[in-house]
Amino acid sequence: MQQAIGQRLNIIAWILSGLVMVIAFLAWGQSFSWQFSHLDSFRIFPILGLTAFSLMWGHYIMSAARQYLAVPKQALHRYFEVTSLAVLTAILLHPGLLWWQLWRDGLGLPPGSYLNHYVAPSLRWAAILGTISLFIFLGYEFRRLFSTRSWWHYVEYATDAAIIAIYIHALKLGTQLQSGWFKLVWWFYGLTLLISLIYIYYRRFKDQRPKLPTPT
Repeated sequence: MQQAIGQRLNIIAWILSGLVMVIAFLAWGQSFSWQFSHLDSFRIFPILGLTAFSLMWGHYIMSAARQYLAVPKQALHRYFEVTSLAVLTAILLHPGLLWWQLWRDGLGLPPGSYLNHYVAPSLRWAAILGTISLFIFLGYEFRRLFSTRSWWHYVEYATDAAIIAIYIHALKLGTQLQSGWFKLVWWFYGLTLLISLIYIYYRRFKDQRPKLPTPT
């Protein structure tokens, strides 16, 4: 029974990831009226950020669903492995393309290039949130080496904080999120992400709570 549920959940996970990527692509293309002949690094790098967050949002949604349905982790192992690689690629290229283009334009290296020449002074804090989150996500990639260490759960807590920071970073800086239908989608992502996090932490602390001995 659980195996069948796990197989269906795996299919749903792939469909959900495909759907959010299509939604991100539609919002991105619409933002410049589908004028692909004028593509440059400044226009390309936003879709990478939208893709990375959308896939990570799917990770949290599917993780909460898996725990709720009591499905073993192995059922979604392949899904998480493949999409995590896509996320890693996107989160590296998203700022990387921007930093490279600013450097190419003679504006120097990060963080000065984007803090002083790309974002408004009032929104520098949102750009810094994105940079901090990037390094947290990169640190999480060392899970294969350190996930068994007693301190690793602090890295997991930091990663959960980083996904919220990235959400705010995109909401404040993302061109596609300043108005229109995609902003409503983004609010939906935020609400469901928060619900998923609350449930995941509820299950985590519930499972860690010591069980009382059964009366004899």
